[in-house]
Amino acid sequence: MLKAFPWMAALVLAILVLAPGARAQTQTPTPTPTPAPECIAPAKPGGGFDLTCKLARAAFGQAGMGLAPLHISYMPGGVGAIAFDTITARRPAEEQTLVAFSSGSLLNLVHGRFGRHSLRDVRWLAAIGADYGIVLVSSQSPWKTLPELLAALKDNPARVTFAAGGTIGSQDWVKSALVAAAAGVDHKAMRFVAFEGGGEATAALKAGHVQVYAGDASEVADKLPPKGPFRVLAVMSEKRLPGLLAQVPTAREQGVDIVWPSVRGFYMGPKVPDAAFQAWSQRFEQLMASAAFEKLRAEHGLFPLAMTGPALQAYLDEQSRRFADIAERFGLHR
Repeated sequence: MLKAFPWMAALVLAILVLAPGARAQTQTPTPTPTPAPECIAPAKPGGGFDLTCKLARAAFGQAGMGLAPLHISYMPGGVGAIAFDTITARRPAEEQTLVAFSSGSLLNLVHGRFGRHSLRDVRWLAAIGADYGIVLVSSQSPWKTLPELLAALKDNPARVTFAAGGTIGSQDWVKSALVAAAAGVDHKAMRFVAFEGGGEATAALKAGHVQVYAGDASEVADKLPPKGPFRVLAVMSEKRLPGLLAQVPTAREQGVDIVWPSVRGFYMGPKVPDAAFQAWSQRFEQLMASAAFEKLRAEHGLFPLAMTGPALQAYLDEQSRRFADIAERFGLHR
């Protein structure tokens, strides 16, 4: 029949050729899936950045806000410098990416440890808890109090090696330098070993490679006696901390005027749209107002501090001014 009517054959061929295209035009496009939220810990596992991400993951999972589980990734390098540069230069607009920070991050920014970057190069999202410096030794250490450590330092600084989660000028280094100064030891004569974050530093202390770690309270909440491998000689807070460290005296109680609070929280890339940034800010505000979050925060070794928006920015500006004074004292300039 097609031979009798050549035009019919042409019509059938045209229908066969055009039909797939016509069907494609009527199909509903498949929506691009929203990426799972990610929390970047700017160090190796086991330190304060890791803990900050894990607290957020547990809290959002418990709150049931409809978010996919928070994925934690690790980006060590420069104690936060690599992560900061990555977010500002290569991943500035990711709406689902959070980066953990601490006061140590701010200290490194002020000292120029993050290169050309400044405090205004990212969007500071939320502070979710406070931490405090501690003076940590092995549970087998001969020193039972901070004055005993200071006496050993004064007698022979070369026999006491500090661990630091970072190089000269890092937060742990500054805390160590303040302890050494309390013993009358110049910071230039202080012995220290730099590690990439608190996880490595506590591992070195446990192994006996170093004698002291001026770390953070949250990093050792689950590693103290009677079963843990460490002993805390002092907490760098204005008054004694509650919970597991309630029996540990402050540095001030032992005659050493060192107070070192540390904020822990998150920032986002500089080009994250306002709507996405505000959505995350509101989630954190809702989260931190709950009793369930207070309980989780305490379980993760952190203490009350909850800020977003202008209040957080003002706090970070004040901290930066304080760190600039510390940079002047110890000659830590850009």
